[in-house]
Amino acid sequence: MNTHTIVVLDAITVGNASAFDIFKTLGNLTVYNTTTKEERISHIQNADIVITNKVIMSKEILDACPSIKLICLTATGMNNVDLPYAEKKGIIVKNVAGYSTESVAQHTFALTLSYLHHTQYYANFVQSGAYSQSGLFTHIGPGYWELQGKTWGIIGLGAIGRRVAEIAKAFRCTVQYVSTSNKNHTNDYPQRTLQELLQSSDIISIHAPLNENTHNLIGEKEFSYMQSHALLINVGRGGIINEPALAQALRKNQIAGACIDVMGQEPLPANSPLLADDIADKILITPHVAWISKEAISSLLKKVYANVQTYIEEYSN
Repeated sequence: MNTHTIVVLDAITVGNASAFDIFKTLGNLTVYNTTTKEERISHIQNADIVITNKVIMSKEILDACPSIKLICLTATGMNNVDLPYAEKKGIIVKNVAGYSTESVAQHTFALTLSYLHHTQYYANFVQSGAYSQSGLFTHIGPGYWELQGKTWGIIGLGAIGRRVAEIAKAFRCTVQYVSTSNKNHTNDYPQRTLQELLQSSDIISIHAPLNENTHNLIGEKEFSYMQSHALLINVGRGGIINEPALAQALRKNQIAGACIDVMGQEPLPANSPLLADDIADKILITPHVAWISKEAISSLLKKVYANVQTYIEEYSN
């Protein structure tokens, strides 16, 4: 068997370098926690197998590193690789899918319940000492409403969207959906147009990929359709929601709140309209963590390992 040179470019995106120790059984392994734009060529110039999450693999990089035969992505999205040019050069590109369905669905409801229940507010009330001094057994404060009987609209009915629908049904929500690809359909829930779904849903969650059909899918016009008490959740991809329009919709009380785990630019810029002080109590933002359950990351690494192993078995002498 040939000895393969395997280089991991951004191990920190899945935890740490030791997570890749198992790959030592497949070849000579070098692991970098991070790789800057300027370091790309020096890090992979002699590699035949590259493992990365977000490092850009452009035409120029692929030309400068002719030994590359396989690029394995520790993600589902493949937009950081020039796929047509990789194919032209005979470079195999492999992604992974289906590893985070439960994790993302669970985080969808973690966001929803944290926001609806004002969890941080009530925890702060207790920690501040205000509860101890109140003389009452309870503190109603902002209160919250139940999911039971609410209409949950799902944008994107892939594996994650279907799992969220199942959980929403367990909370006794009425579920409806929009298929952004027009490929995923079911008779389990009614399909709506986007406008119909926005107008009639109490909660709307996004589970779609970012592409030409979904870029800026939710903007100023779409917010005008939504109910003033509605909650919008995006655990799909940044760029699906127009962020300045979202900030304005919250500011003008067109919708009640938003829970966001993905953003158009990550990390979120310090001057993002989503960080404005006057909407801080209406938006809950987490730093792209819906996919990072311990189980999901373990599954992800096993799938990447299998992709490398399969390549070695099929294409090596």
